[in-house]
Amino acid sequence: MFSKPKRRWLMAASTTLLAVSTPSLANTPWEASVGAGVIYAPDYLGSDDYEVRVWPTLNVSYGDLFYFNIRDGLGWNLIRHGNWRLSPFIGYIPGRDNDEDLERLDKVDGGATAGLRIAYTHSAWSYSAAIQSPFTGDVDGYQLALKTRWRNQLSDQWSTSLGANVTYSSDDWTEDMFGISDTESARSGLAPYSPDGYLRFGVTGSLTYSLAAQWAVTATAGVSQLTGDAEDSPIVRDIGDATQAYTGLFLSYKF
Repeated sequence: MFSKPKRRWLMAASTTLLAVSTPSLANTPWEASVGAGVIYAPDYLGSDDYEVRVWPTLNVSYGDLFYFNIRDGLGWNLIRHGNWRLSPFIGYIPGRDNDEDLERLDKVDGGATAGLRIAYTHSAWSYSAAIQSPFTGDVDGYQLALKTRWRNQLSDQWSTSLGANVTYSSDDWTEDMFGISDTESARSGLAPYSPDGYLRFGVTGSLTYSLAAQWAVTATAGVSQLTGDAEDSPIVRDIGDATQAYTGLFLSYKF
């Protein structure tokens, strides 16, 4: 697990890498899409209560050098070799409010993360591995995520993607999200709990229809499964659910 000095070092290293001067970008094009939609998802990771939220979408890239999107954060493809990319990035992880089922537990503030991602693409397939650690908010430790995705253009107007992922969260990360202190136990009636790290498995899918050259509608859905000490936490076992699903519908405009 990462100590706070190591977290500060990782933050400094990643932000320095993002700021280092690069070769001339004068002939490198910008691409961007922006949109919004609604998503039906659990209130928090491990909840069995669902709610509808308005959710923005934003994807920006500067050639093959820089990228920004809500899922992957702000990154710089520091190393580009064939189909391989290595990028330091700044991301964000959500926290957890202390309302409704969790009103007697402490609030967990989300925060910015510093990380490193390696990615490989081949034809319709893409693979990535990323490690990140928060440097703001209430969550400590680190998280490692492995992802694969398949994309296919079904026709001039229809395209689809399918993906799978596995995420490991360290002991500190899991403690902050799923642990229950003696004080919280006394307030809530839930048993004290001090977990170790855990794995989360998930699958996702999307279907996109191009309304015009620049407008598109995307339907997306996914499901994930908490395992190990996260699944066994009273936050999940007693008042939540280890199976987490979501679905959403989005409208986007491409520049």
